[in-house]
Amino acid sequence: MTTDPPELVLVSGMSGAGRSAAAHVLEDLGWFVVDNLPPELLPTIVKLVGGGDRSVSRIAVVVDVRSGSFFAALQGALEALRARDVRPMLLFLEAGDEVLVRRYESVRRPHPLQGDGRVLDGIAREREALRELRADADLVIDTSNLNVHQLAAKIVNAFGAEDDKALQATIVSFGYKYGIPVDADLVVDCRFLPNPHWQPELRPRTGLDPEVREYVLKQEDALPFLDQYEGLVTLLARGYLREGKRFATIAVGCTGGKHRSVAMAEELGSRLREHGIGNLVLHRDLGRE
Repeated sequence: MTTDPPELVLVSGMSGAGRSAAAHVLEDLGWFVVDNLPPELLPTIVKLVGGGDRSVSRIAVVVDVRSGSFFAALQGALEALRARDVRPMLLFLEAGDEVLVRRYESVRRPHPLQGDGRVLDGIAREREALRELRADADLVIDTSNLNVHQLAAKIVNAFGAEDDKALQATIVSFGYKYGIPVDADLVVDCRFLPNPHWQPELRPRTGLDPEVREYVLKQEDALPFLDQYEGLVTLLARGYLREGKRFATIAVGCTGGKHRSVAMAEELGSRLREHGIGNLVLHRDLGRE
């Protein structure tokens, strides 16, 4: 009797970006998690844990620069896995340099690659070493502005769903003045809509308030734009799934990330759920003003 190969997720990314936190969430979701496994053992662990009359169907392996020769041996290990019809997904956790420096300073630990230099030197070396791995990632999550609960929600949204045939999307509202999210696959610019900021009664409110939502959505071009973008995303979803891409991050922006982007992101998320596209809506810059 043959069994389906187990699901395999490789968790990698910048040191300090949240790999351990992501691993804990995956473990809570029922994944069998292995930390810092040498690449040569990837096919072995899949065979031992996921073979025969296995009770483990989902395996997550955390890989990072501490593994030394990991990246040199990774290609061979992946080819061996593909020969067994195991197609790993790669989750890459990212964060900005300043954020990573603050995190290292808060725990008073050196970066694993800084040597005799500064933390920034270690971050630069690691970023260069991970460049190709990041480019091949199935899902990139920027944790710069996420707390542990928001990161957990993103992991659950991506890997906790039962329906693997559906696209899992994260919709993030943001303010352009704070920068475009670096993990965005698609960027939606809502600055073409009138800004509620200039309405005195709406200025202190947010896009989560019914009054602001109504003001934004009743603008002449708001609903036509959503109609067309809804169709575009559903078209892309079919193509993404056909090409093996199960995750997407849609960034919806306005000037400050408080009014228009929040209202539009909420409405877009609601519409996409009606098409079977699972999604989590987050508001990155809400409360920063």
